[in-house]
Amino acid sequence: MFSVKPMKPTFKCYLPPVQTDVKKNIEPPIKKLEPKLLPGEIVVNEVNFVRKCISAESNQDDLWGKLICTNFKVSFIPQEAPPKQKSQLSHLLLGEHDIPLTCLEQVVTVNDTKGKKKVLGSNQKLKFNPTELILYCKDLRIIRFCFDEAGPESARKVCLAIAHYSHPADLQLLFGFEYQGRRYHESKGERVNGSTPRGGMQTPIFDRPSDWDREIKRTGASEWRVCSVNESYAVSPSLPEYIVVPVSLADQDLKQFSTFFTDRRIPLWCWNHPNGSALVRMACVVDPIQQRKIEQRIFTAITKSHPQRSEVIRSELDKCLPNIQDIQSAFVKVRQICVLDPFEESEERWLSSIDNSRWLEYVRAFLKHAADIVYYMEGKNVSVILQEEEDRDLNCVVSSLVQLMLDPHYRSLIGFQSLVQKEWVMAGHRFLDRCNHLKKNYKEESPLFMLFLDCVWQMMNQYPATFEFTEAYLTVLSDSMWIPLFSTFLFSSSKQRAQHLMDFAKNKAIPQGEDQVVYFPPVWEWSQQFSIKDQTLFNNPMYVGKGAACVQNGEVKTFRRTKQKTYSSTLRGTATLMRNGLKEGEETLVRRGSLMSELKSDFSAVKDESPSERFFRDWFSRPADQQGLLIPLSMPSHVALWKLFFLRWVPEACITRGGSITAYHKLSQLVDEIEILQSQLRQYKGPSPGNTPLPSPSGPPSDQRRMYFKASSPDDPPTPPDFLTSSFPFTPSGNLCRRSVYGTPISKFLNGARIWLSTETLANDTV
Repeated sequence: MFSVKPMKPTFKCYLPPVQTDVKKNIEPPIKKLEPKLLPGEIVVNEVNFVRKCISAESNQDDLWGKLICTNFKVSFIPQEAPPKQKSQLSHLLLGEHDIPLTCLEQVVTVNDTKGKKKVLGSNQKLKFNPTELILYCKDLRIIRFCFDEAGPESARKVCLAIAHYSHPADLQLLFGFEYQGRRYHESKGERVNGSTPRGGMQTPIFDRPSDWDREIKRTGASEWRVCSVNESYAVSPSLPEYIVVPVSLADQDLKQFSTFFTDRRIPLWCWNHPNGSALVRMACVVDPIQQRKIEQRIFTAITKSHPQRSEVIRSELDKCLPNIQDIQSAFVKVRQICVLDPFEESEERWLSSIDNSRWLEYVRAFLKHAADIVYYMEGKNVSVILQEEEDRDLNCVVSSLVQLMLDPHYRSLIGFQSLVQKEWVMAGHRFLDRCNHLKKNYKEESPLFMLFLDCVWQMMNQYPATFEFTEAYLTVLSDSMWIPLFSTFLFSSSKQRAQHLMDFAKNKAIPQGEDQVVYFPPVWEWSQQFSIKDQTLFNNPMYVGKGAACVQNGEVKTFRRTKQKTYSSTLRGTATLMRNGLKEGEETLVRRGSLMSELKSDFSAVKDESPSERFFRDWFSRPADQQGLLIPLSMPSHVALWKLFFLRWVPEACITRGGSITAYHKLSQLVDEIEILQSQLRQYKGPSPGNTPLPSPSGPPSDQRRMYFKASSPDDPPTPPDFLTSSFPFTPSGNLCRRSVYGTPISKFLNGARIWLSTETLANDTV
């Protein structure tokens, strides 16, 4: 037997020995990217190593992180989050990189390598692995994610999840129902005796007779009464349970009349002028045989409600204003020009394109028509009936604008919110259909509420001291339409709201009889979305309201509003606006009988001047009463593009230390300083034996100060801070990332599309 000696190893390792001491080999922990979830929110899919594009020009500022889809939002969590920008509102329910699923208009997947792209809908298949995801949002953002390093299958799954959950099959599947149910039970301890009194809610909801009674009393409508004929929606499914009708009409008459109106919608009282004239809205009579008889009875009742028994004028809006399809088409065009098309053309051509979209033309048309109604009510002392086929679209816009022009109460923050609640929410505007929250019927989609907000901004732009709120407030309000956590913009009628919330209460074990405003609040509870500090951005430092302090010609003045009875046709517009004039023949939307279109450019008297021409000439030739009647100038040279809404995400349009925010910044500081001084004067301690009178060293507490920008100190630089831009309080960074890809198979698709990437256009190209 031979013994074999073990061979010596011939390989010598030059690497250092493996470190066995664990304590000496601890690596820094990997940051775990977890989303901030609301009560009831769950993650349904996610993918790591995703790149969010910040700029279309280069990728050096792009962020790496995790892309998550929940049952509420699309959320991106950066691996290394950049410092919080001062130029942004801090939303309490949404992060900087979050997008509510209801805000998504289109989910587009792209594969550059294969030259493929597809607009994803619900329950669709995706036969290629996407290299990019582009989210087109209803608030005009374009968010772009790249999957360079992400797992292909994971990327495909998260894209499909986003598409699926952004197309809910039923209204009850919107996240607001789950969230508010959890929130109600988690906040039980904060409620007194198990319920929250509505007293903390300042904005009236108009779902109970007392709200209408107060409005009748406020406007002096003594010949009108609250009617409960529609309790439990016994007459019309689209009217509120309580409406205001002439005293001379009995409930039995109203029930009989209702059968002849579209959707059984009997006429609705909107507002009363101090002179006794009333503004009423009405659907069309569907029975032509009974039409004359029914209308005569209604007209007679309205005439009786007038102290002078004045005549009644009817305005048929369907015949003289653009329809909902025209408005939708114009909005799509102006959005395309402002957001999708690159800023390559000259300023003249760009402005011409904006004009050709007809959006501003329609804004002017609604402002003009509202001014015509104002003339009849203010100048001729007659009641006006606004008539539309269903009384749920154009009537909402015009009735709201007329009341804004005539009643300064509606130009305060609470007043404006009550106006929207009364003329839009309770009157049955089809928010569910017009916003297309379920993405089921694109033919019914139309931005009527957005058009109204644009008209309000035009008035605010011309009369900046007459509104208590700011354009930032209007923009935030428009964005809130796409956050499905509040009841205001989710439903198409009061009955639909009541039915869904009743089912919701049963499913969530909410006690029967609990106030719906408590367990599913309206959007007016801004403290749910923004801090007290951020809500001060809603306050207009120039507002001349009841008891509001204002600086004019270097003096601090307090304007106190006189009794409502005193504002009349003798209170006129500003001299600076008068010089611009209204030019004859410039109207592009031809409307028969338009009163303002006949005004002469110099407002001078003419030989054959009509009463309406004299009324408007008079108004524009005298100084304005900020708490009186307002009539906006509405010719092309006076109506501008609402830049904060349409261009806030566009990097090319963002001006550092520029735009109207610079004036707002200085005015806010000045008003804050004035209010501090006023507070110190109120706290001043008078002389007493042995001491010297001293002012209180501080002003009001910081949480009670009305202005977002606080009074400056002597050490502050004279120029506005760097974070102030014309997009403030929003930022284009990462929110409008157009693809700048040239020479690729899909460059034509990405750069040459002339519409908002419509599903119909892409249908033939999908794979």
